Amino acid sequence: MPKMKTKSSAKKRFQITGTGKIKRKHAFKSHILTKKSKKRKLKLTHSTLVHPADEMNVLKQLRLK
Repeated sequence: MPKMKTKSSAKKRFQITGTGKIKRKHAFKSHILTKKSKKRKLKLTHSTLVHPADEMNVLKQLRLK
């Protein structure tokens, strides 16, 4: 059997933290920033965690489960 390959898009977008949670970046901060408020852009800058309901799908894409 050939090896299971990791989804390249997933390995670029997600990181596993030391406690096993999955870190991700916010979307909607690449362009058309003039109509977005300063507060909204600041909140989009920071990383967050993947929702628990989506964790299993991400782990499958990373071939960790």
